[in-house]
Amino acid sequence: MSSLPRRAKVKVQTVVSKDEFSSFSELSSASEDDKEDSAWEPQKKVPRSRKLPVSKESKLKRAPRVKNTLQTKDGSEGVAVKEELDSSVPIADVDLEDRKNKLETVQTLKTAKMKRKNSAQSPSARRTKKLKADEETSKASSLESRNNSTETPSTSATWEGGCKKEESEDDFTCSQSPLKKVKTEMCPQGQPVRFPANANNIKEEVEMNWDIVQVLSERTDIELWVCANIIRLFNDDNTIPFIIRYRKELINNLDADSLREVQQTLEELRAVAKKTYNTIQKIKKEGKMSECLLKALLNCKTFEELEHVSAPYKTGSKGTKAQRAKQLGLEGAARTLLENPGDLNLLSYIRPNVKGLSALQDIETGVQHILADMIAKDKDTLDFIRKLCQNRYICIQSSLAKVSSKKVNEKDVDKFLLYQNFSCNIRNIQHHQILAINRGENLKILTVKVNISDGVKNEFCRWCIQNRWRPRGFARPELMKILYNSLDDSFKRLIYPLLCREFRAKLTSDAEKESVMMFGRNLRQLLLTSPVPGRTLMGVDPGYKHGCKLAIISPTSQILHTDVVYLHCGQVVIGNGTACRETEAYFADLDNEKTTLNLRSSNIVSEAGASVYSVSPEANKEMPGLDPNLRSAVSIARRVQDPLAELVKIEPKHIGVGMYQHDVSQTLLKATLDSVVEECVSFVGVDINICSEVLLRHIAGLNANRAKNIIEWREKNGPFINREQLKKVKGLGPKSFQQCAGFIRVNQDYIRTFCSSQQTESAGEMQGVAVASSAGVEVTNEKQSKKKSKTAANAVLKPNPLDQTCIHPESYDIAMRFLSFVGGTLCEIGKPEMQQKINSLLEKEGIEKTAERLPTTVHTLQVIIDGLSQPESFDFRTDFDKPDFKRSIVCLEDLQVGTVLTGKVENATLFGIFVDIGVGRSGLIPIRNVTEAKLSKTKKRRSLGLGPGERVEVRVLNIDIPRSRITLDLIRVL
Repeated sequence: MSSLPRRAKVKVQTVVSKDEFSSFSELSSASEDDKEDSAWEPQKKVPRSRKLPVSKESKLKRAPRVKNTLQTKDGSEGVAVKEELDSSVPIADVDLEDRKNKLETVQTLKTAKMKRKNSAQSPSARRTKKLKADEETSKASSLESRNNSTETPSTSATWEGGCKKEESEDDFTCSQSPLKKVKTEMCPQGQPVRFPANANNIKEEVEMNWDIVQVLSERTDIELWVCANIIRLFNDDNTIPFIIRYRKELINNLDADSLREVQQTLEELRAVAKKTYNTIQKIKKEGKMSECLLKALLNCKTFEELEHVSAPYKTGSKGTKAQRAKQLGLEGAARTLLENPGDLNLLSYIRPNVKGLSALQDIETGVQHILADMIAKDKDTLDFIRKLCQNRYICIQSSLAKVSSKKVNEKDVDKFLLYQNFSCNIRNIQHHQILAINRGENLKILTVKVNISDGVKNEFCRWCIQNRWRPRGFARPELMKILYNSLDDSFKRLIYPLLCREFRAKLTSDAEKESVMMFGRNLRQLLLTSPVPGRTLMGVDPGYKHGCKLAIISPTSQILHTDVVYLHCGQVVIGNGTACRETEAYFADLDNEKTTLNLRSSNIVSEAGASVYSVSPEANKEMPGLDPNLRSAVSIARRVQDPLAELVKIEPKHIGVGMYQHDVSQTLLKATLDSVVEECVSFVGVDINICSEVLLRHIAGLNANRAKNIIEWREKNGPFINREQLKKVKGLGPKSFQQCAGFIRVNQDYIRTFCSSQQTESAGEMQGVAVASSAGVEVTNEKQSKKKSKTAANAVLKPNPLDQTCIHPESYDIAMRFLSFVGGTLCEIGKPEMQQKINSLLEKEGIEKTAERLPTTVHTLQVIIDGLSQPESFDFRTDFDKPDFKRSIVCLEDLQVGTVLTGKVENATLFGIFVDIGVGRSGLIPIRNVTEAKLSKTKKRRSLGLGPGERVEVRVLNIDIPRSRITLDLIRVL
């Protein structure tokens, strides 16, 4: 199902300086070095204001990029501070901005002068000058901090007295990012998220002729200030789960899918910029670079545009027709035709002995090729034709290939019956149709083309003659004929193929993204299926020839018994593979006959990926010596007991809830699915003292090495008493701790039990030492230290009840102030009394006024309220439906049109929803039958639309028994 309408784009009015987009105005106006190009431009646009030239000396050092290294008296080097815009910047006062700009200007001028005199000064004099410049920087920072000290930050601490030294890292806090990326803040994050006029200017590694924030906003339809915030957050190595939960005010409440889409678009733009840079360097090395070519390359925003511009300059290329004509010296004639056609005499270019110049017709053809190339690479011309196509009917057509490969199977041809004579407007075509057409084309079954009407071409040529490419003077009819032929040749040979590539690339890219996002939504819904803990389950991997593999697991997921039974020559959980319906019928009969098995119910779950996991190294390490077939039965049972903990062991693309997953970018697919797994595991949270290494490696900020180090530390030193002990784990630095701390839980009951047992053991050891000493046995201090080594580190640490909540350690001070406001204590966390006190305070003051008093943001306060109110064993997955335990089944032949059934969603695609109705074959609800009115608005949903695991009520619309197809209509979501 398609997602709900995207958030409407809010226009944020900000004061933009005249010079803010000076780079764009420079591009639109002709440069001094390109007089030939500017000479024939007939109707110039009104020139924009150009930025005044700045001397190189004044560009030596910019205030936001200053790195100061302070030399202390003892010779130790201080921490380098990189000053740049923070993630949250409010609209500053005019007076404050003026004062700050003056200070920055003074600092820049002083720095430039200092660098000019550096060579003539002694080292000691240079150090003195540097310290003075640093003092100016500190004054500017102190002025800025005084004006922004009205509120304390809600989610990160402000820097006081500069940066903390690197040596004292034993007590780092979450607000401190890694020392290599320490940034001074312009304002606390509790302030309103607004930017001054130049705040959206973000420096990228590769500078293009377009602003990355502006383009990102246009492509994602998200506000400029939000895009600027997102770029800064990702540049600072923040993860999506951390941003979604603890930096919500900076992204205007975007959901994870929208944020992931922005991240993918940002990576695409950076990839284009990087490839452009490499192309420029390569062309420069070959000596083929010109001012016009450089400008055209820096204007490219897509790979298709870059390929169009750079193709003629590739190594090994034969060269274009225009390049061969230029080598013959006809470029001057082409420019003269546009600039001063009255002076053009083509007969003077005839050279009887030179190929390509021997006849007038050859010269006219060469001039035509040069003009066609100029037209096809002109930015304004391409912008016009693209805008024109947006308002005209452009269709994509597919037909059966005339010459099909002999290897093509007839069954494969029948699969594309719908697309053998297909035509659709590119604005109306569905994403799954694009993917199907592309697959048919790759299999050599279909031929695909984009059809642009002749009206578009005629209007384009008319605009070129009357506006952009109109000669500056009177042109004779024979010269106008050359110009007309150039326009026709440029459109047919160069512009039309470029448009076709762009249209198809855009359609394919959008279809792949939507397919991957749909896969991600299905995966999220499957991972967040409600667990069924505390029950003994029997998993059955059904089969005929090799029998049914059985595995019984305990409430704690321990394997109690495994076996193989041949049924076809507690609770039951059955895989949905071969013979699953017959197996379920067998157990249903046992249940109905009330046998001694006492089977309460049975449930069919997806066994996708179970076979892959059963032969993986992870399964071999977890269940050594067990037959792989029996491992799959264990996995099936555990999928019901705790779906998230079991499914993370399987590579996401093997779970089987996607669409066209083999036809999309595998890099994009893997990145998205891994991100969704990280999001789900992080939001559910893990108990640091009992979770597995596999589950821990998917927490935000962690990876396989860090998870392994955490497990090793736990085995060596005993359980974690509080979150602060994570800082002692090897490889887990300040940034990693900041990202993962809020998603890691420390169960207080477990810690209390551990601490009491340790105290008992310590008392027993002391008593034993006293008895041994009285008997004359010498006890050395070395032996005592060895016995107590495991508990020595934990003895001084105290449990923190906030460590079992979703509250981030960076907000603990705010949480404690909030507890004092409501009159609560840490012992009341998760109890009804705490909820009553919080409700009482919010009814009196409201959440916004309470947030101002703390002070913090409303989003941070809401996280604190949730953490204090939720019970100790809270799991938000319990809010969703329990798995559908069936008690009866029906056959395909028993179905009739109009029959109303209940079923469970197995998979969601872009064209419909597949529902298991218990007949051995899933039915399809076409996407047109899934309307918003039929979806539950009051029910808490895991993602937009329907997804795997949801129970629905459907009506049978059509039954095709020979093809085993069932068409359903959605009645309601249960």
